[in-house]
Amino acid sequence: MEKNTILAIVLSVIVMIVGFSLQGLFIRPAQQPEAVSFQEQQVTTVGTEAQQPQEILPSETVTVENPPEVQAVVETQAVPLQHVTIRTETVTVVLTNSGGDIVSWKLNDHQDRDDNVDMIFAGTNEAHAFSIAVGNIGTPPITSNFHVNRISTYSVEFYNDFTTHAGTYRLTKRYDFKPNDYMFELTVTLDGGYSMQSFDFSGNAYTLSFGPQIGPIFEKLDNRNDYRQYYTYVNGKRRSVRLNDLIDTRPTWAAITGKYFTFIAIPLLAQYNMTFTDTQEPGLPTASRLNITRPAVNISKVEDKYRFYLGPKTQDVLARYNTGLNDFGMRDYKLDEIASSRGILSPLEWLLKWLLLFFYGIVHNYGVAIILLTLLVKILFFPLTRKGSEATLRMQALSPKIKEIQEKYKDNPKKMNAEMGAFYQKEGYNPLSGCLPMLLQFPLFIAMYNLFNNHFDLRGAMFIPGWIPDLSLPEAIWNFPDGFTIPLLGWTALRGLPFIYVGSQLIYGKVTQSPGQQSNNQMKMMLYVMPIAFFFILYNMPSGLLIYWIFSNILTLVQQVIINKYIVKKKAQAQAAEPPPKIAPKKKGRKF
Repeated sequence: MEKNTILAIVLSVIVMIVGFSLQGLFIRPAQQPEAVSFQEQQVTTVGTEAQQPQEILPSETVTVENPPEVQAVVETQAVPLQHVTIRTETVTVVLTNSGGDIVSWKLNDHQDRDDNVDMIFAGTNEAHAFSIAVGNIGTPPITSNFHVNRISTYSVEFYNDFTTHAGTYRLTKRYDFKPNDYMFELTVTLDGGYSMQSFDFSGNAYTLSFGPQIGPIFEKLDNRNDYRQYYTYVNGKRRSVRLNDLIDTRPTWAAITGKYFTFIAIPLLAQYNMTFTDTQEPGLPTASRLNITRPAVNISKVEDKYRFYLGPKTQDVLARYNTGLNDFGMRDYKLDEIASSRGILSPLEWLLKWLLLFFYGIVHNYGVAIILLTLLVKILFFPLTRKGSEATLRMQALSPKIKEIQEKYKDNPKKMNAEMGAFYQKEGYNPLSGCLPMLLQFPLFIAMYNLFNNHFDLRGAMFIPGWIPDLSLPEAIWNFPDGFTIPLLGWTALRGLPFIYVGSQLIYGKVTQSPGQQSNNQMKMMLYVMPIAFFFILYNMPSGLLIYWIFSNILTLVQQVIINKYIVKKKAQAQAAEPPPKIAPKKKGRKF
């Protein structure tokens, strides 16, 4: 063998030895889960048979429920099912290592029935909010048991290793809570080390989902006249979004709102897609989900941060994220846009809300504050009401002449309108003067309705103990037995306020009706049919709104009595001031 050949063989062997040595130094193997001490981590192990995971030998490979193209598997030792509870001043959160999700988020300062409000409304199965699915929307979420690392009092981390056709990576979900905040931060990390250089599962990296529904508990969405609305905040504007529409822009935040509470998602990453869906959940009447999809990335490690708010939908709380006076130091996020009223009546609604809070500060009872606010409004509008009543009485006095003109020119509408206009001008009467005061009060009525139907502080506010314990809910004199509902109407209780409302409306109509209107069929409909129709409409309305309408009718009735006396007195004074009619002297006859 030639010396050059021997030298080449020796050098090749040296290169191979050095290469393998360097590979051992610089190429790390897939990370193995660290041992977790249950006492050190302060986690609760669930012991019921239904919740215990199937026993798996350390050498087994556990397949996660994902589509065939993903083929994600866990290569780790069996981990028992665990729940972690974190308590702050504002919330009590329960997390599970099954997927590393949140199963309960209770607000410490807000009650719902016999418990605190839970912002995560579960169905038949345990809720799994903030679940992660590898790939697209519709992919089943990861449900395998993660390892738990309790970092601090307000921080916890879930992690596990997964293997796909492309390699092995570690998925970590870290939750950071704050002592006095309804917001928390979630950090999602995908670390492929040297095994995976990209994360691309059917065009996306992963989908983070909130659901199945925001709380509190409800049987039907109209039980509290509740609702679900979907919003995004893009380029300084709040926008309403429909379900199942792909949001083609990257909003600053997105929200699912109810009547009193809201969920807001704030992604702190450059690329993502959002979609609101209502995929049904067993045991729930309806679902409201937010899905955030992370596009595929061509790097070996991804670390994404999100912030989520789950709490009351009030401007004073949400406005903290505009000023920096929050635990995250956030500024100008305009989360209070969720609680703000829109439209031309919003300033009027804001003023009425301020007055309501002013009266509440004096009497410390929202029911009494509603009555005082109604009284103030009636006093302010008394001059308009009086003018409207005077115009109505004037119209009654002119009605004989008006009917005469109508009858005379019934075959010539053009001539009749001209004669009617000339007659009104001669008498100095505007036919709209009786309607104008009512039209001016109509915007106030709408603003009042919005205020009493949506004001957060009325939730749980008691008026009369034992009868009206919550002004945001319908009251009940007698609740029907469980499971009994009046057919077609859907009533579950006998309520008193709707009957009082109808009675006040009928009395008011009877007192204000003139003798000439008693035979008018249209007036009879207004007097009898409309109040009865409103009885059914208002039957399940919040009691605070009915209290406003009832006392508005009562005060209007009192006003009408005062106005009638004023008009009678004014007529008497006018008649007394008129000079007596002149009597022509008798002509003397001629004497013959």
